[in-house]
Amino acid sequence: MAPTIRPFHPVDLAGLYRLCLLTGDAGGDASALYRNPDLLGHVYAGPYPVADPGLTFVLADEHGVGGYVVATADSREFLRWLDAHWWPTLRAQYPRVPDPGDGTQDHVLVDRIHDWPTAPEPYYDEFPAHLHIDLAPRLQGQGWGRQLVATLADALRSRGVHGLHLGVSERNTGGIAFYDRLGFETYARHAWGRTLTLRF
Repeated sequence: MAPTIRPFHPVDLAGLYRLCLLTGDAGGDASALYRNPDLLGHVYAGPYPVADPGLTFVLADEHGVGGYVVATADSREFLRWLDAHWWPTLRAQYPRVPDPGDGTQDHVLVDRIHDWPTAPEPYYDEFPAHLHIDLAPRLQGQGWGRQLVATLADALRSRGVHGLHLGVSERNTGGIAFYDRLGFETYARHAWGRTLTLRF
């Protein structure tokens, strides 16, 4: 089966979670960082196809999910949706835990789940959409990332949305170079990385 980009189907969810973990350490494998392999997916992949199902696209081949882009067209409304429908269940399921001191990062993500900001950012008006994108190493460097972003941009334009943003770790130099080639611009720099924006 040749790689194909298609709309998300519920059977893809496990593949999204798996790929989110395998690329979750600034583009590298984060499996050693988390005792619970689902936490990254709960935060950065799972809510999107539920909250805004028409804006998740999967790159699939004979090995399964090899790439995806998840997004929301309205980040302001997405924050409200998370607070009302997504975080309450996760907060009940994952109470805060101390740092076990063994290098694992579960406690960091659990704290993030409990402390997720609810205030909209000032750039939401101009760049209301945001995305997360991941590609398996076997499909990197072949133009699939560009095609996933283009597929998403077409879907956003059909809704009258012409700007999006994302966050990227400063350690993810490959990701930063990829976004630069697509025309993203640095909106702000932070201790953890950058906020990038794109008009289309």
